[in-house]
Amino acid sequence: MILPLALMLAPQAYDPEIEAILRRPKQEKTQPALAPALPPSDQSPGAPADASAPALPVPPEIAGPFQACLDTAIDSPDAGIAAANDWRLKGGGFYARHCLGFAYARAERWAPAMVAFQQAAEEAERAGAMQQSAQLWAQAGNAALAGGDAAKARDHFDAALARGLPDGMAKGEVQLDRARALVAINDLIGARDSIDAALDQAPRDPLGWLLSATLARRTGEMALAQAHIARAVQLSPDDAAVALEEGNIAILTDHEDIARAAWQRAVRLAPASVEGRAAADNLSRLPAATPIN
Repeated sequence: MILPLALMLAPQAYDPEIEAILRRPKQEKTQPALAPALPPSDQSPGAPADASAPALPVPPEIAGPFQACLDTAIDSPDAGIAAANDWRLKGGGFYARHCLGFAYARAERWAPAMVAFQQAAEEAERAGAMQQSAQLWAQAGNAALAGGDAAKARDHFDAALARGLPDGMAKGEVQLDRARALVAINDLIGARDSIDAALDQAPRDPLGWLLSATLARRTGEMALAQAHIARAVQLSPDDAAVALEEGNIAILTDHEDIARAAWQRAVRLAPASVEGRAAADNLSRLPAATPIN
């Protein structure tokens, strides 16, 4: 064990379950779509790509204005805010508020984005669109989390889960987001419950296994951390965040060779990323590798 390096891991600047969503930038979690093209016919922007999750329909008379509003916000968040408010006053309903939240998120104005998504969720529920309401509550939660209000984020994720999200990836992602909020308010027991629920709902999502491994490392459950990071590596071997955490766990379990290889992989995969830089810093603290004769 390299004790100074092991101690260094605890206050490390980058930690997966507290930093944004690792492979998913903050905006992705609060945006209904990043590509300008509306998914065909019955697919709502932001609906989960998981094949087991049913598509949420966008009425034909709404699809065109909705996509036009999103496209405007992509080009210019301020213009998108104006377009969404104009459409809302003309009867755009919760889709207009959805676009408004999207536009605020594009501008990284997280507080008004949260309010817009919350109002959209409430309006969708009044219209009987419960699954849309659930997704909008989840987006409100992510806006709150991006804005630093983890307690409010937890409440919004709870609201999403209470409104009947379908089993599968959609529900699993909300449970993961809820776990991040709970870690941020130091409720590690609740975070473990949410991560376990996420793994049950979305067992092929490497992010769930990564966050589970990281939380297990932080709580000293090293056997669990090793098992779950191994699953994350299996599902996503070319992910720098996974490689970084694999190294972190390895060094704390007296496997310096595995740690070195994992951190080297993280640097190779994404040298300029936060993960790559953290891995490079860790490597700089290791003694030189012993040559093999």
